Amino acid sequence: MIKGVVLAGGKGTRLWPVTKVTGKHFLPVGDKPIIYYPILTLKKAGVKDILVVCGPEHTDQYVKLLGSGEEFGVNLYYTIQVEPKGIAHGLGLAKSFSDGKKVALILGDNIFGDEFSKDFSNFDKKNSGAAVVLKRVPDPQRFGVAKFKNKKVERVIEKPKNPPSDWAVTGLYLYDNRVFNIIDNLKPSDRGEYEITDVNNWYIREGSMDFIKAKKYWIDAGTFESLHQANLLVRKNRNFK
Repeated sequence: MIKGVVLAGGKGTRLWPVTKVTGKHFLPVGDKPIIYYPILTLKKAGVKDILVVCGPEHTDQYVKLLGSGEEFGVNLYYTIQVEPKGIAHGLGLAKSFSDGKKVALILGDNIFGDEFSKDFSNFDKKNSGAAVVLKRVPDPQRFGVAKFKNKKVERVIEKPKNPPSDWAVTGLYLYDNRVFNIIDNLKPSDRGEYEITDVNNWYIREGSMDFIKAKKYWIDAGTFESLHQANLLVRKNRNFK
């Protein structure tokens, strides 16, 4: 059974001054706070046990809002990422929670129109490896981008000036439990963070990285523009509950 991790740390500085007094994951998209969407994405994919990785500023608000997870039909647990040292660092905090099982990591501001239960089930049957969810985008230079060779991901390039494809790596990832040893041996990047792209490229070099293509919409609601777009998308697709 795959364990779930929702990464909801960070200070949300791109949404200041709104996020001076509240976390971005509490802002509304449609009729729900942003943080509901990644939890529901994992639940619909068949994940029952989910760890919410919070920043220290708003931990009590997450617990008050989400509780035990009973409202969602899942079991929620919490831990604190004291400093925002990157996505891989946040995932590393889930090592004991994972209990040796595979993990699904989703970023707390990512909203998907797709339902991934079949993809998760297929991944759970594999002995080892990883998978990333990709989405075709009009502006790939803003994201980590997949470079393909022989229908496999050859490399993930972070925010390339000349993107090798228009397939962006979204904020939903699947890993076997070796990911925690990989994270333990990472070195911080130039910006002082432990990069999830370095983790993905480790699996790519091993030849064990698969990919899942999102067919419907995907958005990370981390800026005012994307938050507005997310509200438009969810309003247009009311069946996403």
